[in-house]
Amino acid sequence: MQIIDVLIIGGGAAGFFTAINIAEKHPERSVVIVERGKEFLTKVRISGGGRCNVTHACFDPKELIHYYPRGEKELLGPFHQFCCGDTMGWFEERGVELKIEDDGRIFPVTNSSQTIIDCFLREAKKYQVDFRTNHAVKNISKGNDLWQVETSQGILQARKVVLTTGSNPKMWKLLETLGHTIIPAVPSLFTFNIKDARIKDLLGIATPASVKVVGTKLASNGPLLITHWGMSGPGILKLSAWGARILADKQYNFQIEVNWLDHVSKDDCLEMIKDFKIELAKKAVHKNNPFNLPKRLWQRIIQAAGIKEQTRWADLNKQQTEQLACQLTEAIFNVKGKSTFKEEFVTAGGIDLKEVNFKTFESKKQQDLYFAGEILNIDAITGGFNFQNAWTGSYIISESIYDL
Repeated sequence: MQIIDVLIIGGGAAGFFTAINIAEKHPERSVVIVERGKEFLTKVRISGGGRCNVTHACFDPKELIHYYPRGEKELLGPFHQFCCGDTMGWFEERGVELKIEDDGRIFPVTNSSQTIIDCFLREAKKYQVDFRTNHAVKNISKGNDLWQVETSQGILQARKVVLTTGSNPKMWKLLETLGHTIIPAVPSLFTFNIKDARIKDLLGIATPASVKVVGTKLASNGPLLITHWGMSGPGILKLSAWGARILADKQYNFQIEVNWLDHVSKDDCLEMIKDFKIELAKKAVHKNNPFNLPKRLWQRIIQAAGIKEQTRWADLNKQQTEQLACQLTEAIFNVKGKSTFKEEFVTAGGIDLKEVNFKTFESKKQQDLYFAGEILNIDAITGGFNFQNAWTGSYIISESIYDL
């Protein structure tokens, strides 16, 4: 039986990035990737709406770690070794042109995730990485300094094993048999299910806003997107990531406070309305929207404030003025349930970070066992940060796996 030098379990982003970098640095070593499914890199294909958001334009490790609700402390050292700029350089050296969008997200110029997939497959072949599909792992054990990996296609023996299987509960259970502690997984990136007349049939409307979870310290701001099922967009997804554990404990039934004017306080809003009552005195509130909110959203807000269609700004009474300021800056919505963010399912949970050496990404429990990507209890907000965690861990493994 062939003894494999490095067996990588999981044919996704982290798996390929690890394999390519090890094979390039150590051409004398045999590197094999096994994947349980029929295809490799399936999550890469659908990421970023099919465009693959490879990383983010945040080049200071001290700033970058603040995008990780779990893993913030542990990733500081690794990001000093391989950060977002290094990721850009890696892809561009291999013929993949990248672009930075206005919000900092980085994509291939082609706007196609296939560009990233083609790059990985080309580089893997170039460095003679052996990749095999339909290899579901059933058991992992160690004897005589070799790993025995039982798969649906037979037993493989390896000197070193790298696990890049993401949030796969079966692999987590196998790791528990090897002495690892698994933090139970809960969804991290999800949208809020809200049924409310104020946003009904406003599908597709997006506007900057500040959002708080009532009764907690959870707060964020950013574009808020109204959807069929409620609210999404970066502002909501940031809250879902930072509040993953808290919101799971609440069984996804809670209230949010939305400030449609972002950072404008209620008191400042009241002052602005008083000014508009003079400036726009004879104009209908319904048709004159001085806050530059999307038209249909503005009309729902004034309706919720009890303001009739023909009411002029000058005719707003004290109660209507107060209600309008409330609906603009302190609007309360009831959240009942969640929806997964597209197909990009990210979880909070995984291998306890205390059990991993972040100088090498090697297990502290088992020698010659390494981890990269979402199999660890590390996750980030949306924007390319989860991929960056995968690239960094994978690269450091390739640097350290054969250090003497």
